[in-house]
Amino acid sequence: MPREYQTFPLGDFELQQGATLRGAVLAYTTYGALNDDRSNAVVYPTWYSGRHWENEWLIGEGMALDPARYFVIVPNMLGNGLSSSPSNTPPPYDGPSFPRVTFYDQVRAQHALVADHFGIEKLVAVTGWSMGAAQTFQWAVSYPEMVPKILPFCGSARTSEHNIVFLEAVKAAITTDAAYSGGRYERQPDQGLRAAARVYAGWGFSQAFYWQQLYREMGYSSLEDFLVGFWEGFFLDGRDANNLLAMLWTWQNGNVGNTPGFGGDHEAALASITAQAIVLPAEKDLYFPPEDEEYEVSFMPNAELRVIPGVWGHFAGGGENATDTAFIDAALKELLAD
Repeated sequence: MPREYQTFPLGDFELQQGATLRGAVLAYTTYGALNDDRSNAVVYPTWYSGRHWENEWLIGEGMALDPARYFVIVPNMLGNGLSSSPSNTPPPYDGPSFPRVTFYDQVRAQHALVADHFGIEKLVAVTGWSMGAAQTFQWAVSYPEMVPKILPFCGSARTSEHNIVFLEAVKAAITTDAAYSGGRYERQPDQGLRAAARVYAGWGFSQAFYWQQLYREMGYSSLEDFLVGFWEGFFLDGRDANNLLAMLWTWQNGNVGNTPGFGGDHEAALASITAQAIVLPAEKDLYFPPEDEEYEVSFMPNAELRVIPGVWGHFAGGGENATDTAFIDAALKELLAD
C-alpha cells in the first residue's frame, strides 16, 4: 500500500514561465527523524510519473539512505498527481490548461519545504533517478551553499535533442487517441496510454536486455506478457494523461542553464556547481547515454563519472534488479562517508 503523505502549502506560487499557481501544494513524505541540529537531511526527488513510494527501493536499514541515520525527504514533483497537477488543480488552470513548470520551479518549491517548513539550512546531499537526477543537478546550481554533495543517476542537466524526439513520440501516442479530446476527456485515454507504454518499452531497457530475455527474470513469461503486464500496467496504474504531458514538458525543457543568471548557458551553470558529485549514467541507457554525462561532468569542477555496468538500460536506476541497486547504493555510501 502507498505510504501516507503530507502537503506543504506553497501559496500563490509564481512560475518561471510567468503563470501563478494559486493555492499550490507540494506533496511529500519523510523517512527517519530530523536530528536536533537539523544536519542529517537528504533530498530524494521523484521522477517522470513517479510517486514517493516508488522511491523506497533505495531507502532502508543498512543502505546508504538508512532512516536510522538520515532524514530522507521525498518531494513529489509538481504535475505527478499528488502535488499540484493538472488532475487536481481547479479551473482555470485545470487539465490541459495547467501552466508550464520548469525544473527550476520544482526545486524552488522543494527548497521552500526544506528551508521554511523544516528549518534546514544545509543538506547532507541530494540524489535522484532520471527526472530526479535533473532536479539533483538543479539543486546544486540553484542552492550551492546548501548542497555539498550530489549523486544524480541515469539523468542529465540538460535534455538532449534525441531525448526530446523520443518524448514527442510519447506525446503523440497520448494525444492522438480520440478519447483524449484536447485534454478535456471524461475518461482516461486508455488506448493512448497503452500506445505510449509501447513507445516507452523500446527505450526503457536496452537491446541487449531484450536479446537476453531478462524480462523473464522479472516474472514475465513472454515478450507480449512483458509489454502488457509491465509496460501497459505501468502507464495504467493511476497515471493521468494530462499529468504525464505536464511532466513531459518539464522533461523536454530541462536545462540548468535556464537558471536565472546564466542566460541559457548550461556549461556555465555546470561549472558553477561546487558540490562534490558522483554522476552515474547506465552503460546502455538510451535516454541518457554515458557519453552525454561524460560531457556534462567535464564542466563540473568536483565531479566523478562512474558508469553503471550491464544491460538494464535506463531501468538500471529503477530498482528492478539487485546488482544495479547495489552499485548505486555503494556509490552513495561512498559519497556520504567521504
